[in-house]
Amino acid sequence: MTKEEMLNVKGGISAALISAVIRGVSVILSAGQFAGSAIRRITKKNYC
Repeated sequence: MTKEEMLNVKGGISAALISAVIRGVSVILSAGQFAGSAIRRITKKNYC
């Protein structure tokens, strides 16, 4: 490919972007699970 052709290439969603979004969602869900467990333990006074 020539330099002009490479400059005109428009990409879609890359695999790295999809992976980053999935990782972000996973982190948010894990944080929510941790917070929910902590709240449940505090309300039931089960700290062990």
